[in-house]
Amino acid sequence: MASNEISLWYHSIPQITKYWFTGSVALPLLGRFGILNSYYLILDAALTIFGFQLWRPITALFYFPISPRTGFHYLMNLYFLYNYSSQLESGHFIGRTADFLFMLVFNWLCLVLIGLAADIPVCVCLPASSVKTLIIQQLHLQLLMDPMVLSVLYVWCQLNRDLIVSFWFGTRFKALYLPWVLFGFNFILGSGGVMDLVGILVGHLYYFLAFKYPQDFGGPTLLKTPDFFFRFFPNTRVMGGFGVPPPARPRNDGAGAAAEGAPRARGWGAGNRLGD
Repeated sequence: MASNEISLWYHSIPQITKYWFTGSVALPLLGRFGILNSYYLILDAALTIFGFQLWRPITALFYFPISPRTGFHYLMNLYFLYNYSSQLESGHFIGRTADFLFMLVFNWLCLVLIGLAADIPVCVCLPASSVKTLIIQQLHLQLLMDPMVLSVLYVWCQLNRDLIVSFWFGTRFKALYLPWVLFGFNFILGSGGVMDLVGILVGHLYYFLAFKYPQDFGGPTLLKTPDFFFRFFPNTRVMGGFGVPPPARPRNDGAGAAAEGAPRARGWGAGNRLGD
């Protein structure tokens, strides 16, 4: 009985979110049990570009090292992935699977480019006493699950900015502030919040180019889903929910507008007089 409920729950997950969720469960477990070597699953600029290990940007999206120290953080990632990606795909992007997939691909490509660029050492010369000291600064973005999940969560929060959400200890606030609350939470208790900032940056970039710039600033649509996506995921027509009134149909005749509010004559015909 329980297996049937789990199966029903799994099949109820929206299509693209289901693929993402499945990969984010399968690959970490394969690494946890030693079936796959985690060294080959993380993002590495040198091995990806010069070693032609082109699978690394993909596996870095799904893989997360599971350990007693990181297990809770991993489960939270799965929760946010399932919850907000499902709501986004079945809400704003309902019937537009190609557009939702393009959003994920755009965010992922941005994270890959940032990760590859950040993996290159940066040499900075600073004066120390009278001797210049060589410091190598390097930002490691070898795992993309954290920023990818937060980028999708950020888009959902911007599209539902006035919705009240609940957080730990019964706190309630507008969804607009949720990404920053998570950043502060991870900054204090987690890994410094760098991954969260990268995810917020990428999510804001997509939201600005796809929604903010065309709608609020009157600019052109800079992000358009390529036709290639629609070949595999064509848009589907979705019927509206019950209780939603249809929009008023415009009147085609000009006289109708002038006679608005006047009593309507009943078209009973001319009739015949008695005795004729």
